[in-house]
Amino acid sequence: MQQLQAERDALLKPLATVTGIVERRHTLPILSNVLIRKTDDKLTFTGTDLEIQITSQQAEGFSGGEFAITVAAKKISDILRAIPDKTVVTLEETGGRLTVKAGKSRFQLQTLPAADFPQLAVDNTLRATVKLPQGQLKALLSRVQYAMAHQDIRYYLNGLLLVTEGNQLKLVATDGHRLAFASAELSTSFEKNEVILPRKTVLELYKALADSDEEVTIDIAGNQVKFSFGAVVIHSKVVDGKFPDYNRVIPVANDKLLEIERQLLLAAMQRAAILSNEKFRGVRLVLTQGLLKIICNNNEQEEAQEELEVSYDNSPLDVGFNIQYLLDILTNTSVETLHFSFGELGSSVLVTIPGNEHFKYVVMPMRI
Repeated sequence: MQQLQAERDALLKPLATVTGIVERRHTLPILSNVLIRKTDDKLTFTGTDLEIQITSQQAEGFSGGEFAITVAAKKISDILRAIPDKTVVTLEETGGRLTVKAGKSRFQLQTLPAADFPQLAVDNTLRATVKLPQGQLKALLSRVQYAMAHQDIRYYLNGLLLVTEGNQLKLVATDGHRLAFASAELSTSFEKNEVILPRKTVLELYKALADSDEEVTIDIAGNQVKFSFGAVVIHSKVVDGKFPDYNRVIPVANDKLLEIERQLLLAAMQRAAILSNEKFRGVRLVLTQGLLKIICNNNEQEEAQEELEVSYDNSPLDVGFNIQYLLDILTNTSVETLHFSFGELGSSVLVTIPGNEHFKYVVMPMRI
């Protein structure tokens, strides 16, 4: 018999970090499980889908001898969530079954052997090691991750490009209709390295990162990237493919500049979007001297129109965009003011943050 005793939160917190990547239905039943292992004074939880592996460690709040089992990740998470805070939980494994005891509650779960749990083979061909605050990486991810493609046939777009070049860390995401670019200055200089992180890795990494100054270490290898921070280690395979040349996509000659308060534009766009076409999500931006009109129509011949007084003194412009792409940038930045740089009719718009060279967002126009 194996036994482990722990406070409910000492189990639930690290478990929540790893269960996000666990698939509930999988051809390999063990991939629906989480590996719980206690050795010496360490309690670790591991989840994998064979592309990504997340390990979270717990340093206190538990007792017992050597312990190693795999059990259904969702079921044990749901059980622990339903147990009151600060309750002492006992895990007992006998004969391939796990008994979870908490107060007068008893739960019996099926287990699979820990020895059968597949571990991701670690690539040790290290190309670069980058260190920066967790909060800084989380902020960079928040400014680009929404632009990743989702289930695109061009599989390399279903992820995020991570680049080290000189003293810069660059993150780029695009779905072919819009592109988001964010960068940060690093304390050391690097050779140019480019890897594409899978979409799932990006989303799980973003959830796990803390908004703090504690350090995250990024180890870039040949076909793998490892993120280490706090008690968490994420190993991820990289996407094998050629990412588009993002520098060619970012406009450099857009001279029609609109400076606008982000919250004001966001509120007006959210109201107008109510009557946008559900399928095409189009919005017309009509710019004249000092005035912006935001117009949405739908199939029922309904129309929403918003008017905003703005800082614009260039030639008139009437251009269409997918309103969701504009809402994404407005909700995923927290600055007061944004710059929209327009070019000739039919060219993409460039959205930037005043006084910040480390962020660019490009949206292609659409015919409305």
